[in-house]
Amino acid sequence: MEQLIETAILLVVLFLLLGSGVWIGLALLGVALVAMWLFTSRPAGDAMITTIWTVSSSWTLTALPLFIWMGEILFRTRLSEDMFRGLAPWVAGLPGRLLHTNIVGCTIFAAVSGSSAATCATIGKMTIPELSKRGYPEGITVGSLAGAGTLGLMIPPSLTMIVYGVAVNESIAQLFMAGVLPGLVLAGLFMGYVVIWSMVRKEALPAEPIVSVRERIAAARSLLPVLGLILAVLGSIYTGVATATEAAALGVVGALAIAAAQGALTRESFLESLMGAVRTSCMIALILMGAAFLSLAMGFTGIPRTLAEVIAKLELSPLALIAALTVFYIILGCFLDGISTILLTMAVIEPMIRAAGIDLIWFGIFVVVVVEMAQITPPVGFNLFVLQGMTGKQITWIARHSAPFFFLMVVMVGMLVVFPGLATWLPATMRASG
Repeated sequence: MEQLIETAILLVVLFLLLGSGVWIGLALLGVALVAMWLFTSRPAGDAMITTIWTVSSSWTLTALPLFIWMGEILFRTRLSEDMFRGLAPWVAGLPGRLLHTNIVGCTIFAAVSGSSAATCATIGKMTIPELSKRGYPEGITVGSLAGAGTLGLMIPPSLTMIVYGVAVNESIAQLFMAGVLPGLVLAGLFMGYVVIWSMVRKEALPAEPIVSVRERIAAARSLLPVLGLILAVLGSIYTGVATATEAAALGVVGALAIAAAQGALTRESFLESLMGAVRTSCMIALILMGAAFLSLAMGFTGIPRTLAEVIAKLELSPLALIAALTVFYIILGCFLDGISTILLTMAVIEPMIRAAGIDLIWFGIFVVVVVEMAQITPPVGFNLFVLQGMTGKQITWIARHSAPFFFLMVVMVGMLVVFPGLATWLPATMRASG
């Protein structure tokens, strides 16, 4: 009962701080300080200094700002235009026609970005006006873009995977490899829905000219630079030639080379990309610091251990536990961004997952999928905000047209449960070859 009261007090403090508009990182630090002052006898200041230094000095985290910078550089190139020009001839003959450029474009850009919002914005700035000009229905155009933009969290390099890996002390490289197949399967589910939608509403889409194979190959040349960069980054990680951090540095060099070749690398764009990466990195670093200190404070209070014991007494099967966590993360994702959600909950969730014998690499992919759902659920869905700014539509309108893609992610959770090898096979072959 005592720890139940402590938990209630800390939750009230957390929601008061978040509701007051305090930055999430500072809110987490504030809750941790309250926990240390009220419920432990340990010196809060010394514990905070030590914890923040430990989490900030992690070598693994150096990959984070580098991958963010790589995405920022490419965001300022004409990559979206090149993708549309290279992809359009290949998908024009499929049911759904150029709507597939949203999904395939997001899949490709996700492999060099790591951010859902950046993926959505980069592809959307080209496809939304182009598809609108050609007469494609606005609802399915925006909905498919909102859903496909979430692939930025799943397909490596993923900022969310880096944060999760640091939080549970798992290999970033193996998490990256674990996300490849689920990411491609999810993209396939999205494309499958577009195909079915277009077959049901045959008259809704405009006709597109079918071009020859020679013209398709010629158009695909514009995709070669980014595909080469993806191959270099992910290939170097899979083969063990480079760590995630070294691959990130390689990615930055490659992104700068692509920007220079396109004539998009100016002093202004270089500084803008650098400052954009700094801002995002600092935001994530502050959240990491707050979450690390909160995890330590929660450990001192004994709340995670007590909650784990209570759940253990319920004797939930691993399947029931995953089902409960799916609902839990979907609800939490309506109010918090993905990185904050993961860092806020891992202190309590990780011991339960280990006790249940669930593979932490597999669980990382599961968490990324349910966090992806939060990107298109109101009121705090970042892809919804991005698309609202690009289209001027209401959040509720965008969320309604994104709903089918939300349910496809629920299907993806089921597929991961039924076929866990989707997430574990590539990391296993990576370990075996290493």
